[in-house]
Amino acid sequence: MKSQLPESARRVQSFLDSQGIDSLVIELPESTRPAAEAARAVGCGVAHIAKSLVFRATRTGRSILVISSRANRVDEAAIARLISEPIEKASPEFVREKTGYAIGGVPPVAHIHEPVIFIDQDLQAYSEIWAAAGTPRTVFRMTPKALAELTGGVVTKIAGEKK
Repeated sequence: MKSQLPESARRVQSFLDSQGIDSLVIELPESTRPAAEAARAVGCGVAHIAKSLVFRATRTGRSILVISSRANRVDEAAIARLISEPIEKASPEFVREKTGYAIGGVPPVAHIHEPVIFIDQDLQAYSEIWAAAGTPRTVFRMTPKALAELTGGVVTKIAGEKK
């Protein structure tokens, strides 16, 4: 039931509802942090799990959100080239301040401050993907096309070496 979700997951559900996205945030009995556990819990392959990684642009301090297949490593140099500025992994404090969520549960939507968004083109190969919904135990499903439309993210090659 929606009302029994943690507050941060309810924020994600409210955002999806407000945008007309027909997707239900669900809470799983176990953490979805390890990719294999997340995939098993929702019945999909690891590559269908979208991870939301937050980076900090080193000169401007902008928040950069990279939504990538969990099967891929993000090529940080490629992201830096796309924004014409070096990036660094964001601290937990920066992530919470910019997104409103803790690392491990950052959704690709409903952030406090709008980030610059890049979406892994490899996600486009799937009919549906799953993403974190505000906590390490909450997820939601949507199409890669809907994700790109909803976030306004740039779909591009961001994968480095495969994990």
